[in-house]
Amino acid sequence: MMTVSRVANKQSWVSPQTRARVEQAIAELNYAPNVSARALAGGDDRRVALLYRNTTTSAYLGELLLGGLDEAAKHHLHLVVEQCETGATAEDIIAQILQARVSGVIVPPPLCDWDELAQALTRQDIPWVAIAPDESHGMMVVAIDDRQAAGEMTRHLIDLGHRRIAFIQGNPQHRSSARRLEGFRAAMTAQGLAVEEDYIVEGDFSYRSGLEAASHLLSLETPPTAIFACNDDMAAATITIAHQRQISVPADLTVCGFDDTPLAAAIWPTLTTIRQPIRDMSRAAMTLLAEAMKRGDEMNGRGLARLDYSLVRRQSDAVPRLNHRRA
Repeated sequence: MMTVSRVANKQSWVSPQTRARVEQAIAELNYAPNVSARALAGGDDRRVALLYRNTTTSAYLGELLLGGLDEAAKHHLHLVVEQCETGATAEDIIAQILQARVSGVIVPPPLCDWDELAQALTRQDIPWVAIAPDESHGMMVVAIDDRQAAGEMTRHLIDLGHRRIAFIQGNPQHRSSARRLEGFRAAMTAQGLAVEEDYIVEGDFSYRSGLEAASHLLSLETPPTAIFACNDDMAAATITIAHQRQISVPADLTVCGFDDTPLAAAIWPTLTTIRQPIRDMSRAAMTLLAEAMKRGDEMNGRGLARLDYSLVRRQSDAVPRLNHRRA
């Protein structure tokens, strides 16, 4: 074992012939050192990688980082950010993780919904946590109920008197977007309301996609009286388009979002939205990892942290203009 350790750590005191044999065995076995065991044996502070892809919005990533950094310090862990390039294979990402010498991994959307990556991570000896995945894959999970949350927002709009309600979808690679659309459709159907397909438009969670989606919706011959965007960035973009067209929010148009990022309270009018506790979700993921490391779990760790959401009502929603007399 000491000889293999010296070769793996590029130390001397190994003959060229023996080094060649060990390196050949390493290549054939696709061997990688157990970084968790190394950290425990050496007494070093351990590192946790937060993976992200550029489809993750800066606001969402920022909330993840703030929560993760805060909780990591409590467990004497270091949080490092690993960007996964578009086009990278699951094997590429595994190699990146191993090279980073981390003891645990946090996987937010959309990477948490990539089955190939989930399977590749499961084969490694590093504990990992998925944030808001569509399926658990038997791993440790932190999530809210996206369907239920979207349904609650939709019922809120219906209770205000809205019937022409539009929905702006998020990035199709994020399965949370599909879950929120399911919640929207289910709530409309439960109230006996038809879902107008013209009112379901594509976005990708970005502000720019929200501008395009809102422009389309507000150009319809019969535009909606309320727009429910799949995140706050697209909702903020919708308000911008309404301002440009001199459409009063919320007097003439109700706009609602999802996430409750700092942007929601910074725009005018302030945004009614679903509060997804992103910082707390990151904290919970870090806690699950720390507990798994303490137990010495490899990929046998299991756990589900289901966090609560809330509907935060601010200034961007109101009864539709025709119903003002009933307010």
